[in-house]
Amino acid sequence: MPDMSASLALTHLVPLAKEVDENKVTPGVLGFIVFAALALAVWGLMKSMNRHMGKVTFEEDPEKPEKGVVASGKGSGSGPGGKASPAKG
Repeated sequence: MPDMSASLALTHLVPLAKEVDENKVTPGVLGFIVFAALALAVWGLMKSMNRHMGKVTFEEDPEKPEKGVVASGKGSGSGPGGKASPAKG
């Protein structure tokens, strides 16, 4: 009986295939090649980004005060008398 349902399904699909308009423009092989090239490029970029993001190390400096907190004391580094330290990196 499974063969009967498969052949019945095929008999319903064959007329649908004949209804396809031959004047329609389809992407074809060139469209597939362009799409595959774009997919490979995105895959390569994501792999590269993942590798570069893995190299990034972020350690928050616990000694620095938060933006809202005003540092008190001498030599805080942010006032006119303090020394500015160069940026790391």
